[in-house]
Amino acid sequence: METRSVLVMNWRDLGNPAAGGAEVYTHEVLKRIAARGHEVTLLTSGFRGGRHEEVLDGVRILRVGDRFSVYRRARRVYRDRFKARVGVVVDEINTRPFHTPRFVDDGASLFALIFQLAREFWFYETPFPVSVIGRYFLEERWLRAYREVPTFTISPSSRQDLIALGFRDVIVVPPGLSRIPLPAVPEKEERPTLAFVGRLKRAKLPDHALRAFARVRAQIPESRLWIVGDGYMRPKLEREAPEGVTFLGRTSEGKKFEVLRRAHLLLFPAVREGWGLTVLEANSQGTPAVGYDVPGLRDSIRARETGELVPAGNPEVLGDMAASLLVDVTARERMARNALAWASKFSWDRTAESFLRRIAGKV
Repeated sequence: METRSVLVMNWRDLGNPAAGGAEVYTHEVLKRIAARGHEVTLLTSGFRGGRHEEVLDGVRILRVGDRFSVYRRARRVYRDRFKARVGVVVDEINTRPFHTPRFVDDGASLFALIFQLAREFWFYETPFPVSVIGRYFLEERWLRAYREVPTFTISPSSRQDLIALGFRDVIVVPPGLSRIPLPAVPEKEERPTLAFVGRLKRAKLPDHALRAFARVRAQIPESRLWIVGDGYMRPKLEREAPEGVTFLGRTSEGKKFEVLRRAHLLLFPAVREGWGLTVLEANSQGTPAVGYDVPGLRDSIRARETGELVPAGNPEVLGDMAASLLVDVTARERMARNALAWASKFSWDRTAESFLRRIAGKV
């Protein structure tokens, strides 16, 4: 494959303190593309303590503006530094796009990368009336210009949402794993142990995890919940947490995987997800997931095989399901074995290969 110059625009990079699963996906793919000899640049926003420019794992990172102004600044940077000098442009859309169809008009191949639609997120993370405007007007209006742009997404659920909006060329490239799944289900904690891994913000529903655990605790008094992650909701959650909850904060990757390996189940309430990378990470450690039946999770959790799905927005049912699996050792261990087999189907090398073939015009 001939060497290509690839520019990706995203509102955050992996070094950003607010980085999440989308940034993990982006970096894992881009560093593999760079390792194959392609010239890869990530144009993103700055943050306190972040360098304006650096190279990480072969990917050149340019940081301009902040999370709000990066969209305006990116257009100027493209005009001054990349126009007619880059062969591939990827507009990574996390709610708000970079509007690249308006200015990438120099022969570069343009692609979009959309993990999920925001939809309900507007009501969790933005105030009224912005939430209503965003949900019912802005998002669909912004995305209208991308209907003819070849688009990547990471789950069949997100693809269906995009097709419903009129997108005509959408390919699903699911995420991978940074660790090889364990060869067998490991020994778990002696006490029934649940894990929640995610940012402690409203849209991630950590309060539902607490309410679900309270239900579990009422049925299994010796059970406990480990919470990995940090965010603005942490003080409130700590005040409201029942007995048996431990807040571990933002941990290293090693510590996170240790938690997932030792826990019996992953709790995953969600408004919606692109996929839910933590589900795969838990599965790779022989840990089934119990989550809400929402877009993304209904793709990553194979109901009754690698975990269970329950009606969205009902933490009591979530807790009852988790409690039943903690008690039903036979069913849980069967799901744990299935989870390992399911996780073994995913790798970042495979994800990057699919991504690279697409931008090379081979898919």
